[in-house]
Amino acid sequence: MVKPSSLVKPVSVTHIVGRYLAHQESLPKLPVPPLQQTCERYLAALTPIVDPEELNQTRKLLEEFQKPGGVGERLQKGLELRAKKLENWLSDWWLQTAYLDYRMPVVVHSSPGVVLPRMEFSDRQGQMRYAAKLIAGVLDFKSMIDNETLPVEYLGGKPLCMNQYYQVLSSCRIPGTKRDSVVNYALDKRPPTHITVVHNFQFFVLDVYNSDGTPLTVDQICIQLEKIWNSSLQTNKEPIGILTSNHRNSWGKAYNNLIKDKTNKESVKAIQKSIFTVCLDAPMPRASDDMYRTRAGVQMLHGGGSRWNSGNRWFDKTLQFIIGEDGTCGLIYEHAPAEGPPIVSLIDHVVEYMKKSEMVRTPMVPLRMPQKLRFNITPEIKNDIEEAKQNMNIMVHDLDMKVNVFSHFGKNFPKSQKMSPDAFIQIALQLAYYRIYNRCCPTYESASLRMFRLGRTDTIRSASIDSANFVKAMDDPAKHNTEKVALLEKAIKGHRAYTDMAIRGQAIDRHLLGLKLQAIEDLAALPEIFMDTSYAVALHYNLSTSQVPAKTDCVMCFGPVVPDGYGVCYNPMDTHINFAVSAFNSCQDTNAAHLAQGLEDALVDMKTLLEQTPKAKL
Repeated sequence: MVKPSSLVKPVSVTHIVGRYLAHQESLPKLPVPPLQQTCERYLAALTPIVDPEELNQTRKLLEEFQKPGGVGERLQKGLELRAKKLENWLSDWWLQTAYLDYRMPVVVHSSPGVVLPRMEFSDRQGQMRYAAKLIAGVLDFKSMIDNETLPVEYLGGKPLCMNQYYQVLSSCRIPGTKRDSVVNYALDKRPPTHITVVHNFQFFVLDVYNSDGTPLTVDQICIQLEKIWNSSLQTNKEPIGILTSNHRNSWGKAYNNLIKDKTNKESVKAIQKSIFTVCLDAPMPRASDDMYRTRAGVQMLHGGGSRWNSGNRWFDKTLQFIIGEDGTCGLIYEHAPAEGPPIVSLIDHVVEYMKKSEMVRTPMVPLRMPQKLRFNITPEIKNDIEEAKQNMNIMVHDLDMKVNVFSHFGKNFPKSQKMSPDAFIQIALQLAYYRIYNRCCPTYESASLRMFRLGRTDTIRSASIDSANFVKAMDDPAKHNTEKVALLEKAIKGHRAYTDMAIRGQAIDRHLLGLKLQAIEDLAALPEIFMDTSYAVALHYNLSTSQVPAKTDCVMCFGPVVPDGYGVCYNPMDTHINFAVSAFNSCQDTNAAHLAQGLEDALVDMKTLLEQTPKAKL
């Protein structure tokens, strides 16, 4: 996730059969890093975040682990063998452990939301028109996927894996009582031609293609959305969709019960198979303009609770666009099939598409009434819905969110200092955290592994020895500014170097996970390094962060990954930075607004430090 990847246009946009496949096969496979390298880098990563005694203990365990002919060597060989056999030694394991085995609700804990710029709908027609244009824009993007004419993206001059684009449409997560699965209908002999629209908790199937395979025009979609709206005016319906927000085991059980009924099973299947979902939301309580983005952020993440729009969703659906009557717009996506950047590419395309005026003449063919999906609700299902409502409302009250626009400068300033904007923001976040807590904490920043076939992510550990040296010196009156600047530059260069290492498949976290899963697969005893306190500390990310750059002035948001942590996502624009900070109210020690303010102060202070310190003469 270095620079927003430049979209390189293909030479010709004619459909070449198997162009996507040929591209995929030309990509290198994800490497297995050398064992010694990972062990050394792991120790370095632990240095700023664990106690010296714990570090010594870990050093001994790592020496034992690396002995010639020892456990480490055996597991490393197993991993190398796996890498030879599979397209990607990590991707299946990662999908299972990071997503499908995870039993917390997808809402807040896993699925990210995206807030789009606020729309001014003067009336319902405005909302319908916007929704129709958005649907047409997504279908336009879909045609590039279907025809394999999606421009290949590049990062640092290297082509990227495009597989995730093929996973986000016509796909859905399916709950299980022990582990979930994902289905993708895009590759069926007869791929889906409908989307689902939900309004007042009622689901509809909307066919978006004519019988000759051409997509409906914006006017046609608009007419169909009006029909949906007018046949779902009752607001007293059971919010069946809220079931998808529950703890995965509970939802898995309720799901099996729900689909025993034939009608329910068919309705659920129609939602799962749909290309994507559009949620026409009721207006939320009015908020002041400066609070709009924060309010919109929580509406994208959870819908505001069972009284508002939380039942107007199917949270297992990979892609749900949310269009509020009050102009609040955005989306939420289920994280298992893809990361943020492909989603953002789709958004950028749709936003550009919506700026164009439609020139297409609408055929005056009468269109079928969109089909309303029926659900038979037994007393048992009613109980499941009540339980899901209560749990959702607890989550809503627990989420502490702040979405800010930092307007002092954007990525233009770090660039003018020959510094990576991402590294600059990450070091500012380290400083903000240190000022509040007087310690450094394990920090997760996602790095894209898409240079490799089927690559997902690895971890950039932003809390480093260099960042710790800088944040401790920054407010130390005994230190001169020139020394602080030197430490800041070193921290930023270090972060940049770790990022480069991570995107080249040489970071430590996925490798360590691989060694651990290899031991489990071999039915061997779990090596002591994975039962060590340091390992638990290293994986307790008090800061879970991601840069998701977009051309659109939007911001992504997600919840914390630990009870006493923060989720921080940011989109650095040229002259401002959009960022979202989340925490849990149930934790006394965290406060999203405090950290958001601390981050703003840190960014300003770092800029001031650089501007006030004379440049060393070369």
